[in-house]
Amino acid sequence: MKPVASASGGTAYQAGDSHSEAMVNFHPVFRGPDGEVLPNRDKIVARARDLTRNNGWAAGGVAKEVDSVIGGAFRPLVKPDWKALGLDADWASDFKLAVEAKWRSYSDDPRKLCDVTRSQSVAQMFSMAYRNYLTEGDALGVLGWKEDRPIKTCLRIMDPDLLSNPNGHQDSMHLRGGVHKDKEGAAKGYNFRQAHVGDRAAALEAQRWKYVPRETEWMRPIVLHFFDKTRDGQSRGVSRLAPIIEKLRMEDHYSRVELQAAVINAVLAAFIKTPMGPDAIDELFGEDGGSSGFSDYQVDRAEYYKAKDGITLGGARLTQLYSGDEIGTVPTARPAAQYADFESAVLRQIAAGLGQSYEQLSADWSKTNYSSARAAMIDIWRGWTARRAAFAQGFCQPFYMAWLEEIVRNGHVPLPSRAPDFRENWVVYARTKWIGPGKGFVDPVKEVQAAALRVAIGLSTLEEEAAELTGSDHLENLEQIKREIESMPEGSLHPMQESFAKLLGHNGGPPMDERETR
Repeated sequence: MKPVASASGGTAYQAGDSHSEAMVNFHPVFRGPDGEVLPNRDKIVARARDLTRNNGWAAGGVAKEVDSVIGGAFRPLVKPDWKALGLDADWASDFKLAVEAKWRSYSDDPRKLCDVTRSQSVAQMFSMAYRNYLTEGDALGVLGWKEDRPIKTCLRIMDPDLLSNPNGHQDSMHLRGGVHKDKEGAAKGYNFRQAHVGDRAAALEAQRWKYVPRETEWMRPIVLHFFDKTRDGQSRGVSRLAPIIEKLRMEDHYSRVELQAAVINAVLAAFIKTPMGPDAIDELFGEDGGSSGFSDYQVDRAEYYKAKDGITLGGARLTQLYSGDEIGTVPTARPAAQYADFESAVLRQIAAGLGQSYEQLSADWSKTNYSSARAAMIDIWRGWTARRAAFAQGFCQPFYMAWLEEIVRNGHVPLPSRAPDFRENWVVYARTKWIGPGKGFVDPVKEVQAAALRVAIGLSTLEEEAAELTGSDHLENLEQIKREIESMPEGSLHPMQESFAKLLGHNGGPPMDERETR
């Protein structure tokens, strides 16, 4: 009996078949992690930047994520592990308040002393670094030390393009994309161009490189480098826009063509067409190839329209056409009937690639109800929360640790005599949780009630709910409420007191007059 060939060409998995119609021309390159990223990095970055400059969907998608993950006040909630330090909760509370006060005065200083270039606050630098990570694949910063500043630790956000191999050297085992690695593959230093290769005004500086170690001998961070590491051995990141650049380009081109057609239709509303066909034109040109007949016709027609003023009727002008001419109109069916469906389909793919919902990217909520909007928000917020935590741990936390080391070592925040050595317990002292913008509300009443219920049954805390819903610090909220209560007129209740009073009464608590006499 003759054997029958399997549909998969003899392979156990159709994904490995080289003969099926779907796979016959599907031969992706098989390369190492840096071999995938580094050779085409410059081209991918240039295209991603161009789209975020000129494509509204790309610019809006990037801006939404940066605003939602980092926002305008990304900051740490100081949470030293007092149990690991052998101290008490009262000390931890005092340490938290003192350090956060110092951080606010440092990070929000309008003189911008936290920035080497003195142009941005800490939150603005974090936003810029996150934008670089999102668009170009790498967030890079170098810590500086300025003796002439009150707090000498400062930060400069570096252009990822400056990180490169000196003098155009080829990648090697221990030098990849400007990153020096040790024998275990850990980064130990970085090579930065002193000016961008595309900066003509600094052409000489662009041919100079500076080597910067990753950290000091006691592991104080110097270079901050954050990227999505998806494979072992990967040295640089790739733009998060890379999988959707082609679709963004196609949508942009199609939209531009439709807009141009619509503009042309609007400008060219009508035209005059002549009844002359090819036979009539051949007759005018004559058998000998002359064109005097056609030329005479055109001259006579042009003189007619030049001399004719037309007839007015009730203020409206009526044009008398040349014999045989008639008015033609341009069809105005623009954009095309399938344009909206095409744009919607492409935007859904782009939104999925960015980790957003179609409604968020397109700002089209016309077909969304409360349930679907909330489900989308929960799903998207889960991804943004994960990215926030990763970026804070990989980029923001090392900078905070370096800053904390300086203010503690210089006595700006004193430690008790029984406290363990700071440098030996650096990570424990520097334990934090970073908070940014809250996720907002779809239905404020329902979501606040749900938050109160979570706190009531022990599933969450006031700190967690304040950070998640509004991006605020609950201790700061309580301090402000305390001041507001003290300023209230005698005999009146603050809204917070009134809410709790109603809650107690509803649950069978003592009436207000009894509580007031206690």
